Amino acid sequence: MPNLDLNLPEGAAFEWFVARPSAIIGILVVGLLFRWFAHRLIDRVVRRASEGSVPGILANSKAGAFLSDLRPGVSERRKQRTMTMGALLKRITTGFIAAVMILMILDQLHYNIAPLLASAGIVGVALGFGAQSLVKDFLSGIFMIFEDQYGVGDAVDLGEATGTVEAVGLRVTRLCDVDGTVWYVRNGEILRVGNQSQNWARTVLDITVAYESDLDQVQRILRDVAHGLFEEDSFKGKIIEEPEVWGVERFDKDGVVVRVVLKTAPLQQWLVARTMRERIKRNFDKAGIRIPTSFRTTAATDVIEEAESP
Repeated sequence: MPNLDLNLPEGAAFEWFVARPSAIIGILVVGLLFRWFAHRLIDRVVRRASEGSVPGILANSKAGAFLSDLRPGVSERRKQRTMTMGALLKRITTGFIAAVMILMILDQLHYNIAPLLASAGIVGVALGFGAQSLVKDFLSGIFMIFEDQYGVGDAVDLGEATGTVEAVGLRVTRLCDVDGTVWYVRNGEILRVGNQSQNWARTVLDITVAYESDLDQVQRILRDVAHGLFEEDSFKGKIIEEPEVWGVERFDKDGVVVRVVLKTAPLQQWLVARTMRERIKRNFDKAGIRIPTSFRTTAATDVIEEAESP
């Protein structure tokens, strides 16, 4: 059996068996400690945000707007959103720290890391050009979730698509319109968001009455109907402020338009509007107030003339 010469110079032996292992252990310990500190800081921010207390830098920003949100379940939704963002930040922090630790350990083992850094730069540039739309989608999704621009169950207008949000991801948003069509919208392509479900909503009804109607009586009936709906137990929490009759809005060719408005909880404006129309029609009929209508007789006349022609 051949004899292996394991005799190393004293300096080299100390470096390989003491200095380098100690440096690698130190890198691992410092990296793990830094990761623990970063995760603890993220958990603290997430906990404060989920309880409704945001950092001072966000106190006056849109991210703090959810504090006055009247949507049902907003507290649970806020908690889920902050936990999602916390988990994402933890993964990014862990990946970054792990990459730095690996490069430092390779450097301690006297591996040339310059080609690795150059390759990483080339790959980064390639990804930046080839997947810039994907990166744009992910960044937009992160900010949408962080700022709570919309969430599952919200009625939104995204420009090309309008409907109820069914799922919010980092890359795409899925929503369903009133016809049942499911739309998949890339987050990077969303330039503006109209959310009908945040904070509060408003039912605006323009009621047209005949020109000969008594406007004082009309406004009194509208006020009584709206106030009665506001006082009903079944609409407690749905209408959040005393309704207002704003008066004559405009003059149309068919009659006078009178406007009544009701401030409602999110997504309740359509139910309130349907109920108001039904009750206004019933009370107008009792009071003898006529709602003008326009009939088109052209088609019927054409049919009669055609039937009489030889």
